Order: sequence, then C-alpha cells, then structure tokens
Amino acid sequence: LGINAGAAFAVVMTVYLLGSPSLSIYAVAALIGAAAAAVIVYGLGSMGRGGPTPLRLTLAGVILTAFVSAMTTAILIQDQETLDQIRFWLAGSLAGRKMDLVYQTAPLILSGLVGAVLLSRQITTISLGEDVAKGLGQNVLLVKSLAALMVVLLAGGSVALAGPIGFAGLVIPHVVRFIVGVDYRWVIPYSAVLGAMLVTVADVAARVVIRPQEMPVGIMLALLGAPFFIYLARWKVHR
Repeated sequence: LGINAGAAFAVVMTVYLLGSPSLSIYAVAALIGAAAAAVIVYGLGSMGRGGPTPLRLTLAGVILTAFVSAMTTAILIQDQETLDQIRFWLAGSLAGRKMDLVYQTAPLILSGLVGAVLLSRQITTISLGEDVAKGLGQNVLLVKSLAALMVVLLAGGSVALAGPIGFAGLVIPHVVRFIVGVDYRWVIPYSAVLGAMLVTVADVAARVVIRPQEMPVGIMLALLGAPFFIYLARWKVHR
C-alpha cells in the first residue's frame, strides 16, 4: 500500500513538468516514485516502540496513499492538459500500450520477479518470526532490504506500463496462500501467474461490459476486489 500511489504521483508530476516525456522517462519516474514511497511507508511504520509491524505498515500505506492521491488530484484539477494525457492511464489500463514501453519496463519487472523468487526461501523463514530466522543464520535486515528492492522494481515497472492497477496485488496473495500455504517458494510464482490471469480476465471483461466503449481494467478490478476485501475482513473477524 502506498507504493503504487507514489509511482503514479511521480509519473503525473513528470508529465506536468515536462509535458510529453519519452517512454524511458515514464519508467524512471515510476521507479523513483515507488522507491520514495517505500522509504516513507517503512519510516512511518517504524515509528514508536516495537518497530515496524504489518498493521503499522498497512496504516502507513493507507495514510501515504490518501495524501499522495490528494496531491495527484490537485495537480490534475489545475492542469487540464496533464489530465487529458494521463487520466485513462491513471485509472489503470492495458489499452494502447506500445511495445517500446514494454521493452523499457520489462527489465525492471523481470529483475524484480527473478529476485523475489530467489529470495523466497529466506522470506519464508522470516515469516516464521525474526528470532527464528536469526537463529537459523538469516541476515534479516539484508533480506528485508533486498525484498523491498524487488517490490520497488515490480511496482515501478508495472505502474509505468499499465498505471496504478489496484487490488490484483492485494487479492491474489490471499487466494494463493489459501491454496498452497505459506511457503513463499510457491506463493510468489503462483501469485505472478494467477495475478496475470486475473488482470487478463478483467481486461477482457472491461472491453465487453460497456461495448463499444472500454472500461479501464483498474476500475473493473476495483469492482471485483472491494467485495472480496469486505468478505476477507468479515471472515477474519469471525474466524
């Protein structure tokens, strides 16, 4: 939470300041925005006693998303030209993406995916608890730092390519953990495959629902993802 919003804000600021930048600038801006957002979320989540916890990081992500989204909206309201250039992308869309942009973002996404798979065993160990991981000889700080770098690469590359598509990265891991358990050697590759399948199905549905118009895939995923999260929250409460 918050990283996609940071990447999107960086791209909007780039378009606002530079007009129509090259495709490589999109990728660089998204990467910088994602990295800055990750640092801020971790910093906010680490404040106070006990250091970062999943709940604190989630709340920090929500706070940053709200703030950055407000800043993004303020820029778009003030500048009609920027809004016209980027409004469809900002909703999350696969339409009109050229292969040049795919070539620019593919190294980021592939590097992040390969790195995440290579770190999967260490991430599984840390998920058992930091004390357990340290007892097994893990360098917890190093693994966390590398994992955060993979998140930045994946989020920055995907946002530059398709916009800040939400819910796919939030819904799919919960489904995958229900299917394969908590071993991240399986969770990460399954999440990549099922996430791609979900986005593809949502994109096809978005092209059909309001034909001949096309709904951004980000909106379609939000329509599907919001009820799922309501169900998930109720299930955890009554568990």
